[in-house]
Amino acid sequence: MPIPTESVGSLPRPSKLQAAYADYDAGKITYEALEKFQDEACKDSIERMEATGQWCVTDGENRASSFATYPITDTLNGTGLADTLAPGGQYFGRANSLFIVQFSMTGWSSFPRGQGLQTDDEDNRHHRQLPQLVKGPFRYKTYAADLYNKSKKFAKKPLKQAVIAPSMLYLLYPLEEEVEGYPKEEFVKDLVNECEKDIRMCFEAGAPRVSIDFTEGRLACKNDPRNPWTGKKMLQTFIDINNQVLDRFTPEERKNIGIHTCPGGDCDSVHSKDVDYNELLPSMFQMNAGYFLIQLSTEADKSRIYELCGKYSRADANGVPQVCFIGVINPLSPRVETPEEVRDALLEAAKYIPVERLGSTDDCGFSPFSIDIKPQHAGPDEARSIAFQKIAARIKGTELASIALGV
Repeated sequence: MPIPTESVGSLPRPSKLQAAYADYDAGKITYEALEKFQDEACKDSIERMEATGQWCVTDGENRASSFATYPITDTLNGTGLADTLAPGGQYFGRANSLFIVQFSMTGWSSFPRGQGLQTDDEDNRHHRQLPQLVKGPFRYKTYAADLYNKSKKFAKKPLKQAVIAPSMLYLLYPLEEEVEGYPKEEFVKDLVNECEKDIRMCFEAGAPRVSIDFTEGRLACKNDPRNPWTGKKMLQTFIDINNQVLDRFTPEERKNIGIHTCPGGDCDSVHSKDVDYNELLPSMFQMNAGYFLIQLSTEADKSRIYELCGKYSRADANGVPQVCFIGVINPLSPRVETPEEVRDALLEAAKYIPVERLGSTDDCGFSPFSIDIKPQHAGPDEARSIAFQKIAARIKGTELASIALGV
């Protein structure tokens, strides 16, 4: 069987869709008008990804506010925020970028370094902030399948779906206090139920694969004093909560449930790449998922990370073999990798990871947020075109590796 290859999910939203989001936030257009722009972008995403040869495509998450906030709000600026939530929660990304970006549920802006907000360190150049839970019960406002069902009419090939991990949404609950009348234990029960429902609805809608975004995993190892939750040693808590959801699915179902990890991909920047993978991977592979999409192309010592993947991934994770989809494409850079570079990365990885449990992917989604200026590129439209070239190179390079390995 040839080496499998799969996209993470997101693609840069076209500039006119990003402008439509801004107009919707400003009350200049209706939600129905916004949906027309989303339809156009999703149709284009699917058709262009199908043209690359990708067997299982996505709509680029072009209907979602972000990989993290689609269940709770309509837009990044907080329009349509669920009524159990309020602004001012935990940060889930402070990253080094060529641009300073300020974002919260009450606003988003960006400007070149040297203007506006000044900081003393490279890691505080922009941030993304979750809202906080103020009352129970916790329920999703929007399920991933709600978005999926609007896009699947455009697809001729199988359409996968990404969902947010319960561990990310766990951060909605205040760290040091209890929500009145809603203990954390009750919140966790509701959270696990909602996340299970989110995944099941995607499968019921026709998704052959569902991948869970787990960018908070590496960030949990960072211990950033400006971001208090990262110093709480929450990684094992995250793993346990995610397994509460995964263990509700059969081994056959979990073969098609993936976990995606990366150090961020927002505004062509990262939030936790300084964390050594040895702090994350031994715990991450404790999750009983069938496959893992792992940022790898920009690691300084890729062979060491391949070795870690081979060592800690399991041939039997409660009845399912764990497949390591290694990142061979850097979505943050406008340079398009060659198929030969992709091939060579996979051939090296195959020295450490059994070939029957080896796959290829992109390091991250190409644009995890609905507002993203893509500062390393000449804007989001150019970044969008480059993304499809990179996907095509990944597919061709994976074919070359399969031939070289005789699979």
